[in-house]
Amino acid sequence: MTPRFADIAGYRIEYAEHPAHQLNRPPLVFMHEGLGSVAMWRDFPQKVAAVTGCRTIVYSRIGFGRSSLRRAPYTPRFMHEEALEILPALRRALGVERPVLVGHSTGASMAMIHASMPESDVAGLVVMAPLTFVEAFNLDSIRNARTVYATTEMRAKLARYHDDVDHVFFGWNDIWLHPDFASWSIEKELPGIRCPIVAILGEDDEYSTPAQIAAIERNAVNAASFHDLRLADCRHSPHRDQPAIVIETIARAVEDVN
Repeated sequence: MTPRFADIAGYRIEYAEHPAHQLNRPPLVFMHEGLGSVAMWRDFPQKVAAVTGCRTIVYSRIGFGRSSLRRAPYTPRFMHEEALEILPALRRALGVERPVLVGHSTGASMAMIHASMPESDVAGLVVMAPLTFVEAFNLDSIRNARTVYATTEMRAKLARYHDDVDHVFFGWNDIWLHPDFASWSIEKELPGIRCPIVAILGEDDEYSTPAQIAAIERNAVNAASFHDLRLADCRHSPHRDQPAIVIETIARAVEDVN
């Protein structure tokens, strides 16, 4: 999946695409987590594309990977901005209709916001380690990440994947710890989702908790269906810790949409 670039809202957006090799399959759009990028998915999207036959698109949000740097600071609405402004524009530019969105962490939150739009044509959601509101638990983990970033090789490792690694890390870390972000929630958006939802959570996730999954099930009352999958021996990145079962789950979601 060779990286390409699209001009969206005055920014250059990095993306990679694997063409469909089966007919009548929904396109898949992968949405990365708070420190992610195209390259940080590694070969997982290609493996999913091979199994499902779907056109598969991965992109780096503004400021991440090789995409243009952000020109404005993060606000508590940064996930809504991505879901309601950037993603629709990217989909139009790439001609993506009725996708299944595969989101991880904040990418999962953005996927759900996007699918909740009144005019949404999202065919399905697979949300890994989703976040729907702020918990003390995930804030503690985010504070700890700041220490790890300053005292270990975390910065050097992330720098391989981002043009401005400090911009990526502190943009993510600072907004989550900002007092104005404490009341952030997407629970009121969840009733707008009408497509099937599959939520995946690792039993040892250091950021997301069962309360986040319960909030989706409780509030996404108009979803066509809701299924959750809990994975043992799995932390915050199910697609890395348990790739086989996650690929199988995505493939099943595609079949259910068809």
